Amino acid sequence: MGRNPQSSGRLRPVDLAREHGLSTQAVRNYEEAGALPPAARTPSGYRAYTALHVAALRAFLALLPGHGHRTATAIMRAVNEGGAEEAFRLVDESHALLLDDRRTLRAVENALRDLEPPTATATTGTGTGSGTGPGGTPVVPGTALFIGPLAEQLGIRPATLRSWERAGLVRPRRDPLTGYRVYDEADVRDVRLIHQLRRGGHLLEQIAPLISQVRAAGGLAPLEAALGDWRDRLSARGRSLLAGAAALDAYLHERERD
Repeated sequence: MGRNPQSSGRLRPVDLAREHGLSTQAVRNYEEAGALPPAARTPSGYRAYTALHVAALRAFLALLPGHGHRTATAIMRAVNEGGAEEAFRLVDESHALLLDDRRTLRAVENALRDLEPPTATATTGTGTGSGTGPGGTPVVPGTALFIGPLAEQLGIRPATLRSWERAGLVRPRRDPLTGYRVYDEADVRDVRLIHQLRRGGHLLEQIAPLISQVRAAGGLAPLEAALGDWRDRLSARGRSLLAGAAALDAYLHERERD
């Protein structure tokens, strides 16, 4: 049987590894990265870990799910180098990111709730049936919208739609004969969502990944169905941050006793 890391005075890498199902190389890698404090060496050159390293490894592994590998490593390295304030700042940043993600989720939920289905009479020309587009171009009822009618439908300027296009948020095709922008059903969906999020105060760079998610999901309905999973992931992240904070606090107490 292996040693009990909590009761042994001098521990080997394997003693720390077994508790968490890790390889001994992983433990050594964590030490080299600064996630564990430097280990003393035996006269033979072997690493000799202590209860402090046990607490450090537990803290690091608890921090991983909520903060990610890079930030968890940076937090532990800061603590091990005597920079607890820097560690606290990094922890605060992760909580702030989670809060931003929660606000984004709420904004998407509100935007989807506020979106009304497009009217069945919307067309490329006037939004009331068959007609012509810019320059008298014939249009097919119920297919797509040119920039002017779409902007008018939303109560915004065509220049606003062009700025969203420059930001990569919407990608209307061009009519091969006239060169005019043509917004198909998916484009109109994206524009309406962008419009709602902009009204909620979100910046274009914040909206871009959301539009990408809509496109990846294949529309608003699949995205709406995925919001529950998104919410669950945020809750799990919040719980992970709490668990990581508790383990980090235990490690800080262990360092004070050491």
